[in-house]
Amino acid sequence: MRNVTIKSSLYLLVGISAIAWFALAYFGDLDLSEVKDFFGLVPKVVSIDLLIIAVFVKWGWKMKLFRGWLVPFPNLNGSWLGFIYSDWKNPDTGEKPPPIPVMLTVNQSFFHVSCMMRTGEMESSSYSEGFLIDPERQIKNIAYSYTSKPRLSLNDRSIPHDGTAIFKIVENPGLKLVGRYWTERLTKGEIILEFHSKELLEELPNDLGDHPVTEDENRR
Repeated sequence: MRNVTIKSSLYLLVGISAIAWFALAYFGDLDLSEVKDFFGLVPKVVSIDLLIIAVFVKWGWKMKLFRGWLVPFPNLNGSWLGFIYSDWKNPDTGEKPPPIPVMLTVNQSFFHVSCMMRTGEMESSSYSEGFLIDPERQIKNIAYSYTSKPRLSLNDRSIPHDGTAIFKIVENPGLKLVGRYWTERLTKGEIILEFHSKELLEELPNDLGDHPVTEDENRR
């Protein structure tokens, strides 16, 4: 897929350059058969190409018009809400917690993507990210490794740790991320998220609910 998009990008850039060359020659009343006129347009054509590339990298890549043949990955920018289903066992009760409310914020550009996950007890940020896209094999995933930092008050039962998460990107019938994670603490689980907003929220919405372990401890 990557080779296809590189090929498409080169063809498109050559086409734009050719159109710019002929347009500048036409409106400038130049003769492209003349070496001086032909190469004299190089700086202007390069400037037009760079401007178009800059606009595309900043805004254009998000347009559905370019999905698939030019941009292989979807636009995931925004906030995603859902639940973590963890196999972690509470050392006090020996039981797994109920589903944990969670929010994932994705900050994506054409060249980079970063992920921040938050629950009522921790915040984790990605440090290595990438898309795994292969339409022929029906694979459409995003994966990242992260560092998780629980609240300092929870160090007795939850210490900072690293982990990895991989999500299947579902676009039809609605935007959804369905994934799994595992950590160096030897815990693992599933995460199911639905798209909530294009805005990058910094706190979990109040109506999402409290962290079940914290809530249980507060009741004691």
